Amino acid sequence: MITGKNFLGSELSAKGNKTYKTFNPQLNIENNSVFYEANEEEVNQAVQMASKAFQTYKDFSGNKRAHFLRLIGNEIEELGDELIKMYCTESGLPEGRALGERGRTIGQLNSFANLLEKGDWVDAVIDTANPERIPAPKEDIRRMNKPIGPVVVFGASNFPLAFSTAGGDTASALAAGCPVIVKSHPMHAGTSELVASAIISAAKKSNIPNGVFSHLNSSGFEVGQALVSHPLVKAVGFTGSYAGGKALFDLASKRPDPIPVFAEMGSVNPVIVLPSSLKAKSHLWAKAYANSIALGAGQFCTNPGLILALENENLNDFCSELSIQMNEIQASCMLHPNIEMKFSKDRNAMLKESHVKPLYQAPDQKNTNFARQTIATVKGQDFLHNKNLHHEVFGPFSMVVRCESEAVLISILKVLEGQLTGTILADEAELSSNHEIISLLSDKVGRIIFNSVPTGVEVCHAMVHGGPFPATTDGRFTSVGTSAIQRWVRPVCYQNWPNNLLPDELKNENPLGIYRVVNNSLTSSKI
Repeated sequence: MITGKNFLGSELSAKGNKTYKTFNPQLNIENNSVFYEANEEEVNQAVQMASKAFQTYKDFSGNKRAHFLRLIGNEIEELGDELIKMYCTESGLPEGRALGERGRTIGQLNSFANLLEKGDWVDAVIDTANPERIPAPKEDIRRMNKPIGPVVVFGASNFPLAFSTAGGDTASALAAGCPVIVKSHPMHAGTSELVASAIISAAKKSNIPNGVFSHLNSSGFEVGQALVSHPLVKAVGFTGSYAGGKALFDLASKRPDPIPVFAEMGSVNPVIVLPSSLKAKSHLWAKAYANSIALGAGQFCTNPGLILALENENLNDFCSELSIQMNEIQASCMLHPNIEMKFSKDRNAMLKESHVKPLYQAPDQKNTNFARQTIATVKGQDFLHNKNLHHEVFGPFSMVVRCESEAVLISILKVLEGQLTGTILADEAELSSNHEIISLLSDKVGRIIFNSVPTGVEVCHAMVHGGPFPATTDGRFTSVGTSAIQRWVRPVCYQNWPNNLLPDELKNENPLGIYRVVNNSLTSSKI
């Protein structure tokens, strides 16, 4: 049952005067539930509770935190059809997408639980003492990662589950030992409240300190700004637009004690099409990329928004087939009228740019909030000299850039900004002979792909979902995969510390049985 209230730890609260509702984009009507925006008092209380809970939660064993994460997954599963129906009502996305995203959310929680149970993630390093060393004795030095403190997580508009309330940011921060305050996304506040109730239930059942998780509603900027500015908040996780992420980053940087903001802010995800790929598989790639561009109404941060193709005899056939395949795909409902309006505005602006021509435009949509799928095309030299064409159009839009030569393609790669992904379509022989293209692309992206599509981010240990600015605010980290936990920790060094007072991860006897680097060798043995 939706209350519309905020969770201050396990306590429901509605002290603010400002309310709002979510929206059903399929029916083009407001939903019934009323949500109470958190006020300044509630923001402060949530952060104070998180800071107090941190003093206990940070020292919980990995196994205890893993049990908590698994319970969250179980509680989300127990929400059943109520969660799925709310998700669809607030997002316009189909039931299949909701079920898949719920599974991914639970899978992420279990993945971090597995990581905690194994224990090696703390990166324990031990250099034992050598009092006989000449000219100076060597002291005992030991290091491991420790949690940094309360984390604020902003829910994402395009993933109501997997990148929101119990998504990767929350799961990784809780795994690290950091309390989390979620600022729910106003487009799916009901979905967020249901998931928040599952987290609170799991916290109670596993005796987690009250305040380790709180959930605040907001339809504007004030609550988010207050959270990022609060002196007891130690880090921020954000998935969304460049404008939103950069604003939070700037705000956090201007604090008396600046804190990290790990913001994923979008990408055009360039795809390099080399001649061999069109000679052998033009139809296959046209169909694959039409489906990738249109997937989820193009509302993926890994949507292939830029196709860089070398001019060759098969390129016209590829473009024609891409248009045919796009025409076979039914238009989809976007997440909200505001997102559809922004897509239409940005799409039209692109088509009005000098030398840009439409390659495919879906007919005007009879259904409100449905996107008009579009492929545009432009010559390489014109793209190179027009920075307006380098920007993301969030939705089912892609630009085919016809590069007159390899030199033009290389020049484009040199001026492109940081991206989440970059893809190369080619055969292995052609790939082997294009080292410069591969090198330039790898410098610009967090994930470089060969003969596939960028949409679809596997949740695994090796995944990198990040990239150089402006794709993210810190290209050294990922928001997907188990190494996402590294955002919420810092290294702490113990020098000449009594063995019995060291954390278990650093004790001589290695009671947890984890792998550690001891005197430059990786081992799980005792010292």
